[in-house]
Amino acid sequence: MKPHKSNPCSPKRSAAIVTPVVVLLVLALVSVYDMTFSNRYPHIDRVPASSSSSSLPSPANYSSSAPPATTTESCDLTRGQWVPDDEARHYTNLTCPFIDDLQNCMKFGKPSLEFMRWRWRPDGCDLPRFDAARFLEAMRGKSMAFVGDSLARNHLKSLLCLLSKEAQPVEVRTSPEIDVTGRAVRRDYHYSNHGFTISLFWSPFLVKANLSNATLGQWDLHLDTADSRWAAHIADFDYIVLSGTNWFLRPSVYREGGRAVAHNGAAATAGNLTKLPVPRAVRAAFRTALGAIAAREGFRGKAVLRTVTPAHFENGEWNTGGDCVRTRPFRRGARALGAVEAEYRGAQVDALRETTEAAARRNGAELLLLDITEAMHLRPDGHPSRYGHPPGSSVEGSFVVDCLHWCLPGPIDLWSELLLQLLIAHPS
Repeated sequence: MKPHKSNPCSPKRSAAIVTPVVVLLVLALVSVYDMTFSNRYPHIDRVPASSSSSSLPSPANYSSSAPPATTTESCDLTRGQWVPDDEARHYTNLTCPFIDDLQNCMKFGKPSLEFMRWRWRPDGCDLPRFDAARFLEAMRGKSMAFVGDSLARNHLKSLLCLLSKEAQPVEVRTSPEIDVTGRAVRRDYHYSNHGFTISLFWSPFLVKANLSNATLGQWDLHLDTADSRWAAHIADFDYIVLSGTNWFLRPSVYREGGRAVAHNGAAATAGNLTKLPVPRAVRAAFRTALGAIAAREGFRGKAVLRTVTPAHFENGEWNTGGDCVRTRPFRRGARALGAVEAEYRGAQVDALRETTEAAARRNGAELLLLDITEAMHLRPDGHPSRYGHPPGSSVEGSFVVDCLHWCLPGPIDLWSELLLQLLIAHPS
């Protein structure tokens, strides 16, 4: 809010059984995690209508021998590699009070802290380090909203920690609206000396969603209607950061115009409805959310779509021994991006392209892409693993290995460095 405005069987039969089981395991993982948490740049700018989004560009071979350029004037900041970096972090778990325990890897003894000793180097240039004073000064008198799921909260907490070197906000406490999942729908943090407010909206689908069957965890998703809990406040903000894909794996019936039109294959009460691939639902939801922003009278700011980030479970799923124990980034090109992540990213980029021109025509709003998929794909070492809670303890009755969210401090701090460049250093 502005200060001046008030996600024996035949082979075929076996596959049919195994696939839903794998999907349900992923759903359970995200549920356990979330229930515990109370131009200039080709991929960081508006998406050209002719650009391809079906897959990421083929990564080049790893090399750290070429010296970086000293300018970011024509650099794609989202294409690069992670290089060693011994400079001290902007914050620690002792200097930032906003870190949730589930991402407090230092507090709970993650055995290797090397994950903090790498820095993103874009191809052909240097990425300036985060400047908290510059960010806050540029945000003076403005407001920013993060809309999405628990990874949106992970991003918000990273930004609050980066800014804590310069200033501490006060959380504006009101009588919160509680979501059906038990989470506060909205939280606000205000920097009084700068007149700057950062808000967090819990909206994992971005669109209107109803829990139609709590026992089965089944949802009705209105793919053509933005979630009014955040969309009603669009004009109150100067910047809106949208994200979220994980919740779309939940059993869902899709609705348009209030009528059930399709399902995602996991829904138990789908009847004779058509099965709609999950990436198409992701695309529709982001298109609806971005379209709501583009159409909102009074919004003249910038909306940022942050792309999907991969999980890094290896040698099993979250509850079958899977873990993320690597201590170094992948070398670029060493491992291909997963097909699911590539599809989700493509769906997000397509949605942005489809609404960009309409936004410019209607009210001058800018729709921008914060493409962090490739950079985070290379960081299997940056997750809490089993170090998001005391040794031997449990979360929601299960021992949780977290290879989905990101340690703080950690590689997720890159997101705010890129956001600074996108919104501040090179405004359109």
